[in-house]
Amino acid sequence: MRALSPRIDPEDFLARVARAHVRVLMLDYDGTLAPFQVRPERAVPYPGVEEALDEIMAAERSRVVIVTGRTVGDLVPLLNLQRRPELWGAHGWERLLPDGRGARAELDQEVRRRLNEGERRARSLARTGARVEKKPASVALHWRGTSALAAARIRDAIPQLWEPLAADGELELLEFDGGLELRARGCNKQNAVKAVLAETPGEAAVAYLGDDMTDEDAFHAVKLRGLAVLVRPEFRETAADVWIRPPRELLAFLKRWREACGGAP
Repeated sequence: MRALSPRIDPEDFLARVARAHVRVLMLDYDGTLAPFQVRPERAVPYPGVEEALDEIMAAERSRVVIVTGRTVGDLVPLLNLQRRPELWGAHGWERLLPDGRGARAELDQEVRRRLNEGERRARSLARTGARVEKKPASVALHWRGTSALAAARIRDAIPQLWEPLAADGELELLEFDGGLELRARGCNKQNAVKAVLAETPGEAAVAYLGDDMTDEDAFHAVKLRGLAVLVRPEFRETAADVWIRPPRELLAFLKRWREACGGAP
């Protein structure tokens, strides 16, 4: 674990987790709990991650929340957990509670029409090997798994197709690891984190673990109350407080959290 910020000491934070009466562990999925895959339905968690999360939740002393760009429907089949954590999908547009209650924010009709148009335009790049994914509030174009030349051509072509749809600010273009997304404004991972924090007592111990640029807003939000953790094999510039490499350091962090909650060492 490499400390990146002088504002917080990771060891002091873990001692705070042990003392806290309320603990909240928020985690991104792809790139954080699971390695990226060209076929996203194959992106299962790193070995040991599900066992660690099961033990954390079994102690019943932590609220575990997964915040992902995936839809909730895509994520649930990938989680082989004894208990269901709280899930926020589609960058915060969807929420599924452990008891099965769910909610989804509604899109403006014009925004929905533009997203449909964005999907139609992106389909023209399918011949290059790009994969188009329609989500509740966005369209994602993936170039992971294509050649470097094909990826460069896709990256260069898609803004010309999508920028006119986002000209008035109702939609935004966001690059992520392996693709670009045309997304409705109004919800993102930061909104999900803020909603969870609003339901959490001020003295709680809180952490957010993520890997991608889409997690940076969440890092900024959680730093007001807790620890922001970058999870990546290679370092990049980030607002996070600490950097850990998956899977070994990720598993070590989850083990320390479990022990701090009174779980088995």
